Amino acid sequence: MQKVYVGMSGGVDSSVTAALLKEQGYDVTGVFMKNWAQDLPGFKCPWREDMADAKRVAVQLGIPFKMYDFQDQYKQKVVDYMIAEYEAGRTPNPDIMCNQEVKFKLFLETALEDGADMIATGHYSRIRHTRLDRESSKDIDPRIKSDDDSLELLQAVDGNKDQTYFLYRVTKEALSKTLFPLGEMTKPEVRIKAQELGLITAKKKDSVGICFVGEIGIKEFLQNFVTTKPGNIIEKSTGKTVGTHDGALYYTIGQRHGLNVGGGLPYYVIGKDMAKNEVYVSTDLNDPDLWHSSLVMTNVHWINSVPDGLDDLTVRVRHRGPLISVKELTLLEDGNYQLELKDEIRALAPGQSAVLYQNQVCLGGGIIV
Repeated sequence: MQKVYVGMSGGVDSSVTAALLKEQGYDVTGVFMKNWAQDLPGFKCPWREDMADAKRVAVQLGIPFKMYDFQDQYKQKVVDYMIAEYEAGRTPNPDIMCNQEVKFKLFLETALEDGADMIATGHYSRIRHTRLDRESSKDIDPRIKSDDDSLELLQAVDGNKDQTYFLYRVTKEALSKTLFPLGEMTKPEVRIKAQELGLITAKKKDSVGICFVGEIGIKEFLQNFVTTKPGNIIEKSTGKTVGTHDGALYYTIGQRHGLNVGGGLPYYVIGKDMAKNEVYVSTDLNDPDLWHSSLVMTNVHWINSVPDGLDDLTVRVRHRGPLISVKELTLLEDGNYQLELKDEIRALAPGQSAVLYQNQVCLGGGIIV
């Protein structure tokens, strides 16, 4: 019987993940990752309540329960990275870094050293294993491994919940030791399953905010770790100062809310100068600074290999954003990749991720320059 350590966050998705794997005959252990426990002004970190909920579900399911303390590594690999990116004027995605460095590296390595054969999480995505030596690739049981197996990361059945965008930097080796039981289910089906099992998390609301930190906004979080000063908000077309901000790093391209610029048409952030501490805005939704038909991505990661053709090749530049067809993919001399797009993309934000797909397969991607 294979031993699977399930990352249990105290939410309904990871609760059902553990339940399904136990039903399928795995030897399941629940693990709560203590990644952040610091209370901030006006915000109480919910880690104690979340761990208690995860432990209660483990008791309900009759499975062992552990807690791994990853606070130091999480601060270094995720939080410090996020702060540095914002200070540089970019817009990072901490959930992607959390998956790369914590869940599918640190958690995986610790679990394997602790006796696990595999790990599992409540992500909505799928893993397909195929035999390369067959003329027609055929799905095989993910528990069966051989040297000629190829692995693909597939979008979830529930397109509204698909989380492959956040998983594109996970290595193929890590995915080969991972199970995603929820990939074939919809969120309503997960809720129904939890209620049928009587799990205490069945009606618990999904958390929002920074991964593993809780329901706190990025700005409120950053204010505890960065020093900023007020600056001007400038209308690009006229050069006129139309308002003030409390730190250029808090603003991202395409942002509309939170500008506190009153009257008339709504303003959109179209650029910023970190050296001058200035934010540039426009009321013109067709402003060329808001639209791009090409992009460059750095720090590129391919789950298997570089796509060998452009047929059905698409890119997504934000979670649940539209898939845009790619008409050209070029490796540049500096190792970055340039994408030429068939349609323009609105509000391209440096620091965010561009993730490539072919049909349902997530190929990999990189950080937008």
